Amino acid sequence: MGKRIAGTAYITADGVQLALRGNLSVSISAVERTGIAGLDRVHGFEERPRVPFIECDVSLGNDTTIAQLSAITDATVVARLANGRTYTLFEAWTRDAFELNAEQGMTRVRFEGTSGSEF
Repeated sequence: MGKRIAGTAYITADGVQLALRGNLSVSISAVERTGIAGLDRVHGFEERPRVPFIECDVSLGNDTTIAQLSAITDATVVARLANGRTYTLFEAWTRDAFELNAEQGMTRVRFEGTSGSEF
Protein backbone atom coordinates (compact mmCIF):
# COMPACT_ATOMS: atom_id res chain seq x y z
CA MET A 1 0.00 0.00 0.00
CA GLY A 2 1.38 3.41 -0.96
CA LYS A 3 1.72 6.18 1.54
CA ARG A 4 1.79 9.87 0.66
CA ILE A 5 5.12 11.38 1.67
CA ALA A 6 5.15 14.58 -0.39
CA GLY A 7 2.88 16.98 -2.20
CA THR A 8 0.40 19.56 -1.00
CA ALA A 9 1.60 21.94 1.71
CA TYR A 10 0.33 25.04 3.46
CA ILE A 11 2.10 27.85 5.29
CA THR A 12 0.70 30.50 7.61
CA ALA A 13 2.21 33.45 9.45
CA ASP A 14 0.17 34.44 12.52
CA GLY A 15 -2.79 32.58 11.06
CA VAL A 16 -2.67 34.29 7.65
CA GLN A 17 -2.21 31.77 4.85
CA LEU A 18 0.43 32.64 2.27
CA ALA A 19 0.20 31.56 -1.36
CA LEU A 20 2.84 28.85 -1.21
CA ARG A 21 4.46 28.49 -4.63
CA GLY A 22 6.97 25.75 -3.82
CA ASN A 23 10.51 24.99 -2.68
CA LEU A 24 9.47 24.58 0.95
CA SER A 25 12.40 23.74 3.24
CA VAL A 26 12.20 23.29 6.99
CA SER A 27 15.01 23.04 9.52
CA ILE A 28 14.01 23.16 13.18
CA SER A 29 17.13 21.58 14.65
CA ALA A 30 18.03 23.41 17.85
CA VAL A 31 21.76 22.66 17.75
CA GLU A 32 24.57 22.21 15.27
CA ARG A 33 27.48 19.89 16.02
CA THR A 34 30.93 20.09 14.50
CA GLY A 35 33.53 17.39 14.96
CA ILE A 36 36.84 18.29 16.59
CA ALA A 37 39.84 16.36 15.36
CA GLY A 38 43.26 16.57 16.93
CA LEU A 39 46.53 15.43 15.40
CA ASP A 40 46.15 12.05 17.07
CA ARG A 41 42.40 11.25 16.86
CA VAL A 42 38.89 12.63 16.93
CA HIS A 43 38.46 14.30 20.32
CA GLY A 44 34.71 14.83 20.18
CA PHE A 45 32.49 17.64 18.99
CA GLU A 46 31.40 21.15 19.79
CA GLU A 47 27.73 22.02 19.98
CA ARG A 48 26.24 25.43 19.31
CA PRO A 49 22.69 26.72 19.16
CA ARG A 50 21.37 27.33 15.67
CA VAL A 51 18.56 29.40 14.28
CA PRO A 52 15.67 27.23 13.04
CA PHE A 53 14.00 28.26 9.77
CA ILE A 54 11.24 27.70 7.25
CA GLU A 55 12.00 28.85 3.71
CA CYS A 56 9.73 28.84 0.66
CA ASP A 57 8.64 30.63 -2.49
CA VAL A 58 5.37 32.57 -2.28
CA SER A 59 3.25 34.18 -4.97
CA LEU A 60 2.89 37.94 -4.76
CA GLY A 61 -0.31 39.75 -5.65
CA ASN A 62 -3.24 41.49 -4.06
CA ASP A 63 -3.19 39.23 -1.00
CA THR A 64 0.57 39.28 -0.35
CA THR A 65 3.05 42.10 -0.83
CA ILE A 66 6.75 42.49 -0.13
CA ALA A 67 5.89 45.23 2.37
CA GLN A 68 3.65 42.82 4.30
CA LEU A 69 6.32 40.12 4.32
CA SER A 70 9.00 42.60 5.43
CA ALA A 71 6.85 43.65 8.38
CA ILE A 72 6.66 40.14 9.86
CA THR A 73 8.35 39.97 13.27
CA ASP A 74 7.52 37.99 16.41
CA ALA A 75 5.18 35.72 14.43
CA THR A 76 4.15 32.10 14.72
CA VAL A 77 4.85 30.45 11.36
CA VAL A 78 3.31 27.05 10.64
CA ALA A 79 4.04 24.71 7.73
CA ARG A 80 1.63 21.80 7.22
CA LEU A 81 2.87 19.06 4.90
CA ALA A 82 1.10 16.37 2.89
CA ASN A 83 2.63 13.62 5.03
CA GLY A 84 0.71 14.90 8.06
CA ARG A 85 3.66 16.63 9.71
CA THR A 86 3.33 20.16 11.08
CA TYR A 87 6.34 22.36 11.71
CA THR A 88 6.05 25.52 13.80
CA LEU A 89 8.46 28.42 14.32
CA PHE A 90 7.99 30.63 17.34
CA GLU A 91 8.85 34.35 17.65
CA ALA A 92 9.69 34.28 13.93
CA TRP A 93 10.80 37.06 11.60
CA THR A 94 11.61 37.35 7.91
CA ARG A 95 15.36 37.36 7.42
CA ASP A 96 16.46 38.36 3.94
CA ALA A 97 15.84 41.30 1.71
CA PHE A 98 13.22 40.27 -0.82
CA GLU A 99 13.82 39.85 -4.53
CA LEU A 100 10.80 39.88 -6.79
CA ASN A 101 10.87 37.38 -9.64
CA ALA A 102 8.66 39.44 -11.97
CA GLU A 103 8.44 36.74 -14.62
CA GLN A 104 6.87 34.30 -12.16
CA GLY A 105 5.27 36.80 -9.75
CA MET A 106 6.93 35.39 -6.65
CA THR A 107 9.62 35.88 -4.04
CA ARG A 108 11.58 33.61 -1.72
CA VAL A 109 10.84 34.04 1.99
CA ARG A 110 13.03 32.79 4.82
CA PHE A 111 11.44 32.82 8.25
CA GLU A 112 13.74 32.39 11.22
CA GLY A 113 12.66 32.00 14.83
CA THR A 114 13.85 31.48 18.36
CA SER A 115 12.64 27.87 18.46
CA GLY A 116 10.76 25.30 16.43
CA SER A 117 8.69 22.18 16.91
CA GLU A 118 7.51 19.17 14.91
CA PHE A 119 4.16 17.41 15.29
